[in-house]
Order: sequence, then structure tokens, then C-alpha cells
Amino acid sequence: MSRAARQLLRDLHLAGLSHVPRSEKPVLIPVTPEPVLPEVMPAEPDVPEEPVAREKTPLPSRRASPSPVPSSQSALTPRSQPLIGLPREGRHSAPNQVLSTASLEERQTRLQELATCVAGCTRCPQLATTRTQTVFGVGNPQAKIMFIGEAPGADEDRTGIPFVGPAGQLLTKIIEACNWKRDDLYICNVLRCRPPGNRTPNEEEANNCREYLDGQIAAVDPEYIVCWGACAAQNLLGVKDSIGKMRQRFYEYGRAKVLCTYHPSYLLRNPAAKKPVWDDMKFLMAEIEQSAPPRS
Repeated sequence: MSRAARQLLRDLHLAGLSHVPRSEKPVLIPVTPEPVLPEVMPAEPDVPEEPVAREKTPLPSRRASPSPVPSSQSALTPRSQPLIGLPREGRHSAPNQVLSTASLEERQTRLQELATCVAGCTRCPQLATTRTQTVFGVGNPQAKIMFIGEAPGADEDRTGIPFVGPAGQLLTKIIEACNWKRDDLYICNVLRCRPPGNRTPNEEEANNCREYLDGQIAAVDPEYIVCWGACAAQNLLGVKDSIGKMRQRFYEYGRAKVLCTYHPSYLLRNPAAKKPVWDDMKFLMAEIEQSAPPRS
């Protein structure tokens, strides 16, 4: 044993150690390597989505949707049904009418309900604040012929009855010349409120009032409609033609044949137009006579 070793043992003995501890072998713990993930994971299989049921969107009507209608007007006729039959020159949305079997009392009730809605209508703020009263319509609820004008004037706004001013008095003479009576017809306007200064109704006003007009047409269910003036003809049929181009032919709205002619107020300013209007009335009377069932 070398001198250095003997000196180390002596030092250990003095320190109280009789021997040098034997080192134990280290225990090796196996380490599981972490899995190496691919840079791009495989995509999950596509799952087809369940088909979603879609409602058919109705074709839009010519006019913009009216303001919300009170629940009491739920019976009003919609304006989104297609036009049937004639016209020969164009088409326009109209109630899909069939021959009504409603009794006189049922028609009167429906018209009264509409009139009540009209009396409280404020869809056109300006007209609602400047009118004296609304002018709904008058005549036979079972009329074969319906007259549609433009809008109430000062006399109509005062009385609540359409066509009672100078133009209305001329219209009464035309009716009598045809051997008809006012009470046998149904008379109304595009608007039910007087526009300030008797101006022409604008598009928004006509849109707001259109539901009431269609409701009257559906309730009366006329066979013939006469549009007096361009405002009535263009709003009812959705066209832009002048009365001069629309005369002497029949359009169809619902099941009604529609004739267009000059407004009586135009005749007061242009007396020469009285003859074309009389020609239009004779054209209408000839059609009515031709369509009438043969007499037994």
C-alpha cells in the first residue's frame, strides 16, 4: 500500500470511519419517448349538413309593402296575387278574385269594417292632420260597375262623399246619359283623404291607401271598373301610359274588366274631351250588352 493510501486510511479512522462505503449501481428508469406529431393532421371526414327547408318567397308586388295594418284589418285582401285573364297590354298584381257568393249583408259588413279602419288611419301623417274627414266610398255593395277616381277634393272632404263637387256633378250627368243611377254603382277613389291644395297623390300615399282600395274591390266584386283619369288608371294597373294610349280597350284586374278614360275635372278644363269620354262609355255599354246572358 502506498504511503498516500496509508495516510488516507489513518485520517478516516481518526474521523470514526472504519471503511469506505461502496457505491451502489444507479437505477436506470426507462423514458418513453414522446410521439412525434405530423406537421399536418389528417382532416376529419366531411359531414353533409341536413337540408334546411326554405319557404318560397312570394313574388314582390309592384308597390312597396304598406305600413303595418291593425289586427282589425286582417281580412283585407292581399295584393300579391297574379293578374288573371286579360289585359291585352300589360299585367299587374291584383286580388285573385272569383265570383263572389257573399250576401248583401256580408258585403255591407266588410265595407263597414274597412270604413272604420280608414276613419282612424294615420299612415300618411300630413293627410291625417289636414283632412276634415276620410272619404271612403258610396254606392251599391253588389254593384256590377265600380268607378275609381283620384282623391277627394274640398267638397268631398267636407261631406265625406266622393264626386260631389263640380267634377262629380258632371260625372252624375254622364251616368244619367248612360241610363244608369249613381246608387246602382259603387264609387271610390285611389285616396281616402284630401291632399292639400288638391294636388295629385304621391306614390307613397297611394301605396298606403292601396290596401283599402283592394279591400273595396274584393268586397264589391264588380264585373267592370272604370278608372277616371291617369292617377286611377296608373295606380290600379301599375302602368305609366297616358289615358290617350289606354282608352278604348279593356284591361283586367282580378275578374273585373277595366276601362280607362279622362277624369271629369279634365273635361271641365277641356270640353273637347267630352266626346272621347262619351265614346268610351258607349264602348263600355256595348261590351256589357254583348256579355249579358241572352234574354229568354
